[in-house]
Amino acid sequence: MLESVQLSDHERKLGEFGYAGDDHVVPFEVGPLDARGRIVQLGPLLDAILERHDYPESVARLLAEACVVATLLGSSLKFDGKFILQTRTDGPVDMLVADFTTPGSLRAYARFDPDRLAELAAVGETAPETLLGSGILALTIDQGEYTQRYQGIVQLEGTTLEEAARTYFRQSEQIPTEIRLEVAKVVRPGEPERWRAGGLLAQFLPESPERLRMPDLPGGDGDTGSEMPFDNAWLEVQALLGTIEPTELTDPTVESERLLYRLFHEHGVRAFPGVQVADECSCSRERIRGILEGFTAEEIAESTEDGRISVACEFCSQSYEFDPAGFSPAN
Repeated sequence: MLESVQLSDHERKLGEFGYAGDDHVVPFEVGPLDARGRIVQLGPLLDAILERHDYPESVARLLAEACVVATLLGSSLKFDGKFILQTRTDGPVDMLVADFTTPGSLRAYARFDPDRLAELAAVGETAPETLLGSGILALTIDQGEYTQRYQGIVQLEGTTLEEAARTYFRQSEQIPTEIRLEVAKVVRPGEPERWRAGGLLAQFLPESPERLRMPDLPGGDGDTGSEMPFDNAWLEVQALLGTIEPTELTDPTVESERLLYRLFHEHGVRAFPGVQVADECSCSRERIRGILEGFTAEEIAESTEDGRISVACEFCSQSYEFDPAGFSPAN
């Protein structure tokens, strides 16, 4: 049973009540298994971000995964703020940044070494863990000015973003968590290729005292009494998520709610209204001017070329030009 959906399956169409559609995060709950989570399919939003930068395909795939992770985690924030995913590694793709601002704005960019990337591509070494190399994945929650940032750091040592995200939850939050990611290029008749990505995050958040005391759960009380009954609810959630076909997360005909029904219909799954995510950047002329006003005279001179200061946003590629004579350099 899929709750919060009133129309029968054959009556519903994309965009009607019951299907959130692309670029919407759909929270869900499977009560009998004490599982909660979020699922998302990124379509036009992701395609716009990746096409704007025209990244090589291998780089685009990595950034798409970063976008999905940032969206799944950032959309859980209950306050105004940002969730920032950033990698810093020694691989040819040495930086990925995906910046999610509540309630639903996403921006992202990647930095890579074209020569190193071409060398690896020539020998077919383009696996995500190879392109990332060794370094760190930083997950930062920023509640704004006058507040302290919270940051979790995971080591990247030949691991994928999906594996690193699991490690983050296991080490930092002590919450049993499973995450699935997928990226694809999809072609529809008469249309060009479009980027799509999907992801599902599920967590075991039991409320009953019996399940809270399960000795096999990270963060439990460690009770190992022989009389403690075994409960396989979380194992069942993991097993069900293991049945997801990669194409199901990116197929535009398999909407988020439909996939949730396929997975959990035997237990009953409640899908909540979707939250829209938009391709929006927080850069502005006023914000950049504010930064330049803090420059010294030397920094203003170094930033000036052909009598103008030109600044391009790495996220949205928007360019801004300023007259250096309009600034009073800081001492």
